[in-house]
Amino acid sequence: MSKFEDSIRIENVVASATLNQKIALQAVVKGNPGVEYRPETFPGLVFRLKRPKTAILIFSTGKMVCTGAKSEKEANRAVKQVVRELKKSGIIIPGKPEIKIVNMVASANL
Repeated sequence: MSKFEDSIRIENVVASATLNQKIALQAVVKGNPGVEYRPETFPGLVFRLKRPKTAILIFSTGKMVCTGAKSEKEANRAVKQVVRELKKSGIIIPGKPEIKIVNMVASANL
């Protein structure tokens, strides 16, 4: 009888966050030239990070969605890093983001 090793691996953690304020997306684009913003095809902008390797969608309502994280800690770190980048580029954000994990995708080898 052969032994199989059970393994579960988290593939993606999705977090939602809110800044509890409106965000001027054009101002974000001006302060962060690396973001993707095409309002004619999608209402939000995409802020990609290399570390942790994630993509954060930012909407004018102040809502954010973080995808691509491999853990809850990575998702929280990514959102906080984007908020710091927004502040550096001149966007005034007085409070801390409210972050909530909304989905996790895992794969298993049984």
